Parts: sequence; structure tokens; C-alpha cells
Amino acid sequence: MPQSGLSKCCTQIFSIFVFSTCGGFHGETTLLVTCKGVVNKTVTAVFAYPFRLNTVRFSAPDSNHCGGTWTDIYLVGNFSSSAQFFVTLAALAFLYCIAALVVYVGYKHVYQHNSKFPLTDLVVTIITTFLWLVSTSAWAKALADIKISTGAGIIPLIDSCKAPETTCHFGSVTSMRSLNVSVVFGLLNMVLWGGNIWFVYKDTNLHSRLIRGSQVPGTYSAQRI
Repeated sequence: MPQSGLSKCCTQIFSIFVFSTCGGFHGETTLLVTCKGVVNKTVTAVFAYPFRLNTVRFSAPDSNHCGGTWTDIYLVGNFSSSAQFFVTLAALAFLYCIAALVVYVGYKHVYQHNSKFPLTDLVVTIITTFLWLVSTSAWAKALADIKISTGAGIIPLIDSCKAPETTCHFGSVTSMRSLNVSVVFGLLNMVLWGGNIWFVYKDTNLHSRLIRGSQVPGTYSAQRI
């Protein structure tokens, strides 16, 4: 197996961590509501991947909706594009690593004697490295916005909490440590794919031509001496 195969084994594992930590996330944010006829009632909004928060609604404090002062409240923001881009890239990278390892192990002679395979592998590796940079950056920004949209700062934006005899206090929000970890794994994937560029490049005829070109002048000089 070429050295690039070992690197792809690592990227395959980290890709699994990406779509397990991000794609498998479920959380909730809660408010403590006091209004007419209702004292200290907890209302909850449950959110999850792909983080279309604008479709997530808080539960009503009671069946009378605080005497008619409580209207449906939704979280703010739709972060599905960034989240799905991030997770989809992880899934595609995982599948590509499987395909590449099959070629490295089962069709090693074809890979080594057909220059198109290493060159294609090099192009895909470069593109994937760039996509990891873009998707991780986009997801990190989206995660920061998700934390704002589910945190204590949402209370001033809720009109129902401004109604007479109604008071809202922020309760809690599910820890997003796993989402923070997903960003770290995204960066690790970018670094690993970037490092893999060199190993794949060594398998191409571009590297062999460079080696032959650097050896010719030395040989000629040695013969003259």
C-alpha cells in the first residue's frame, strides 16, 4: 500500500467523527415563563441537525396561552446549508477513502502502471482539502450563530415576553461541546488531506519526471570530471 493509503485510513476515521458529532446532535433551549394564571412554567424548543431553527417553536406555557398574550414563538435562523455541506463532505470523503483503499490494495499494479489514476487522486485530494477549509469555516461561523440564536439573547426578541403581566427568564440550553469537537475534526481533516497531497504527488509521474530531470545534470557533470 502506498504511503497515501495510510493517510487516507486516518482521514476516513476522522470523517466518521465529523458526521457523528454534527449530524447526530439533538438539543433544546428552555425559558421560564410567568404570566397571568401561570407561574414559573418551563417552555422548550427542541432543535437538531440540520439546524433549521426558524422551524423550531417553543411549547406554549398553558392551554390558554397565558390568557391570549402568548403567540407562537420560533427560533431565528436557518443554518442547514452550512451544516449539510459540512456533513455531506464528510460522507463523500469517507466513501472516496474506501474506494481509494480498494484500489491501493486490490488493484495496486493498475494504480502504479496507469499514470491517470495517481493524477486523478492528486486532483481529488487537492480539491477535497480546499473544500474542508471552506466547509469547516462556514460551519464554525454557523455554530457561533446557533449559540446566539439559542442563548439568553433571544428573550428581548420575543414579543410575548413583553406583554403585560408576563415575565420570561432564560432557563438553559444543551451543551454544544460535541459541535465544537466537530469543528476541530473538520480542521484535522483539512490538515490530513493537505498533508496527503505530498504523498499522492510522489506517486504521480510528475514527481518521477522531476527526479529524473534533477539527476541528469549531475550525471553529466560527473562524467566530465
